[in-house]
Amino acid sequence: MRLGPIWPVTLECDDLVLRPIRYRDKKEWTAVRGRNSEWLAPWEASNPAPGGGLPDYRQMVRSLNSQAAAATALPFVIAERSVPGGPAAIVGQLTVSSIVWGSAMMATLGYWVDQDRAGRGFAPTAVALATDHCFRTLGLHRMEINIRPENGPSLRVVEKLGFRDEGYRPRYLHINGEWADHRTFALTSEEVPEGLLHRWLATRTS
Repeated sequence: MRLGPIWPVTLECDDLVLRPIRYRDKKEWTAVRGRNSEWLAPWEASNPAPGGGLPDYRQMVRSLNSQAAAATALPFVIAERSVPGGPAAIVGQLTVSSIVWGSAMMATLGYWVDQDRAGRGFAPTAVALATDHCFRTLGLHRMEINIRPENGPSLRVVEKLGFRDEGYRPRYLHINGEWADHRTFALTSEEVPEGLLHRWLATRTS
């Protein structure tokens, strides 16, 4: 059972910061997305409804904030500090969504990062931070990540973190203009008793 408000929250690990997305982030967020448009296009969510389109930035933030207020989402930006204690620049986005309480106690996680940061540990560290918060602070039991089979960089993230491959979901989500198959990966709190971040950081130093 959920105990009190779950948002806002900021999470940090060394120079990586997960913090709430804000209306005033529009210029910076748009610039990061713009220079990564080709990198992200194959994995971009689309809307198959007649006349449907994706929300603009303000609509997106309003919707995410409403979900956070309803305790069904945690909408973060991924940011990097270039100087300890200094400002953190946006390098991606991570959203914990579809949070279900009660007997399920589960959520789905999605993310993207700047291509310039790919392969440097930003995505797995952000995913580990958010997952630990969901398990250890919110008391959730299961985290799920759905990835297109062709998305090599994201597949490497869940492989590095030890998420279980639970198989295919045919035509699961509408991506880049078509219904696309996905592979489902999951982790439960019992599988990381010492924390996912602890396990991930240990593998990086071993």
